[in-house]
Amino acid sequence: MEKDLEKLVSLIRSSKNMTVFTGAGVSTLSGIRDFRGINGVYKEPWHGRNVEDILSLPTFRNEPELFYGWATEFVYCLERYEPSVVHRVLAKLEEKQLLKALYTQNIDLLHTKAGNKKVYEVHGSPAFHHCMKCKMVCTYAEISPMVLGGKVPYCDHCGGLIKPDIVFYSENLDEKLLNQGFSDFEKSDLVLVLGSSLTVQPAASLPMAAKYGGADIVIVNNQPTNLDSSAVLKFDDLKAVFEYLEKVL
Repeated sequence: MEKDLEKLVSLIRSSKNMTVFTGAGVSTLSGIRDFRGINGVYKEPWHGRNVEDILSLPTFRNEPELFYGWATEFVYCLERYEPSVVHRVLAKLEEKQLLKALYTQNIDLLHTKAGNKKVYEVHGSPAFHHCMKCKMVCTYAEISPMVLGGKVPYCDHCGGLIKPDIVFYSENLDEKLLNQGFSDFEKSDLVLVLGSSLTVQPAASLPMAAKYGGADIVIVNNQPTNLDSSAVLKFDDLKAVFEYLEKVL
């Protein structure tokens, strides 16, 4: 493993255009449960309801209290969590101008908390909310106390239902952001895929563009991915890899 880690450091140092793609595995090191892992959130129904159903747009429109009740434990408690060694190292790589862009499937805001500026959240985030009727914008800080107090947030101006800017099931991802992502990955010379099994589409297709663009692909994930055969390096242990990078870089 030592030689592979040395090769990874060499690839990072020589890269002119490195892009990173992160999934839930990155945040499990901060204590946040993933969605599809062995002990993932999706494994446990909430009040008898499937979590994927709770996170669907039709259910949210019809039963917003269901989502907001569930979300008190999974969305509106982000202050509890601190960036992991992975988040810290990625922020440092950007600071050193070794990281051009970071695309994440995560909605926990930890990359931003760690200091990354060029973060693109392909599944959105709860940093902002909007009224589904008049489009008024609210912040996480404004909405969180209401939700934690057991209230469903409604707009003060028009009475419309307020929704976090998270991409729900049956919602489309931001097409402009996706196109930007495909372009960024295709132009990359090095891509790190971290903590993602690359199963959730269309976001998981972004690193595939790097393959077609001829980039070196490095995967760090404890489960197989559909890009493993294209990777120049494959590691299983995120913590070990990034503790090494933190020490060396």
